[in-house]
Amino acid sequence: MVSGTTRTRLNVSRLACVVVGVACLAFSSWAGAAEESSAAKPSFSDGELKIILSHGPWPASLGRDPTNRVSGQPDAIELGTLLFFDQRLSGSGTKACASCHVPERNWTDNLPRGVGVAAVERNTPTVMNLRRQRWYGWAGAADSLWSQSLRPILDTRELAATPRHVADLVRGDEQLSCRYRKVFGGPPSPADDEAVFVNVGKVLAAFQETLVSGRTPFDEFREALARGESPSAQSYSTPAQRGLQIFIGKGGCTGCHAGPNFTSGEFFTTSLSRFESAGRPEPGRDAGIRQLRESRFSLLSSYNDDATGASAAHTRQIQASGASIGAFKVPSLRNLMLTAPYGHSGDVDTIAEVVRRHAGDGQPAGAPALTAREQTELVVFLESLSTFANPWRPEDASRCH
Repeated sequence: MVSGTTRTRLNVSRLACVVVGVACLAFSSWAGAAEESSAAKPSFSDGELKIILSHGPWPASLGRDPTNRVSGQPDAIELGTLLFFDQRLSGSGTKACASCHVPERNWTDNLPRGVGVAAVERNTPTVMNLRRQRWYGWAGAADSLWSQSLRPILDTRELAATPRHVADLVRGDEQLSCRYRKVFGGPPSPADDEAVFVNVGKVLAAFQETLVSGRTPFDEFREALARGESPSAQSYSTPAQRGLQIFIGKGGCTGCHAGPNFTSGEFFTTSLSRFESAGRPEPGRDAGIRQLRESRFSLLSSYNDDATGASAAHTRQIQASGASIGAFKVPSLRNLMLTAPYGHSGDVDTIAEVVRRHAGDGQPAGAPALTAREQTELVVFLESLSTFANPWRPEDASRCH
């Protein structure tokens, strides 16, 4: 059974309700103020409608991960859930994956930079909506969700464990060992620590694949457009519609934030990029590529369950280059109102500030900067990409028999 401590951690707390209430109040006030100062409701061209419709439907229909043979299996999801919240997974026994990826905080921690056993240099990204992405982590140092799930376990600043520690935990705990047998068809190997460790990454990934954010006001508006309807400003405010038009047009945002998940999944140098000493940019994607190519757990390894090899094509082709220095992964914009602070270094507190920083350099070449009102309307649209409902409801796991 899940412990009382874990139940407390899993519960959607009263604090989350307070945060939701404040955020909803802020959204209503901002939208109302922008409504009064905005011009008429925009009319979308056929080209604009095509772009809008490309941001759905949501949730997106995605199949199982071919690189992970237990993807989508209920027993694997249950075991992954238990391990995600198990502090014994860490070397010290004091940290779990959920220590940084907190359910009540949209599966992040709302800190500028993550803190495991020690502080790290990156903002903690949410683990929502990660299913079937191509690259993982701010620098893309992993090419599968199960491989990315292994990295923080080994990092001495995060969980600071070893494959032997993880394998011994699974072997020595009756419930974990029983569940492992149900998932993988046999007991954890008594000698191959790394094989057991990788399988732990795969059940952690199976659990994280289930974390999908709910439908938003934008999704309802998009669906109405897809049906050929003309939604009223009461169902989707005029400022939000005008902000959407800026997002897909003058703002140039869809070049990076494309598709149903509002991310291309690729890497760019932006106004949020920082510089190290002597004016050198952070290595970013360049370092991520090098780490990926050195990884024992990439899709080029024998741990990839995709017998066709097709899933490893992008990993085989990727090469580090000067162009990737300082570039970081484009985050999804879904539920971004719940994941502050922003940027890979977590040094931007509000969406308004993110928009302000991008306003001068985020538009297509030669386009004018966004006006103050346009920035406000863009923020109203971005707010409409969040839902304050938590569709994930933790349940106590049944005993393994």
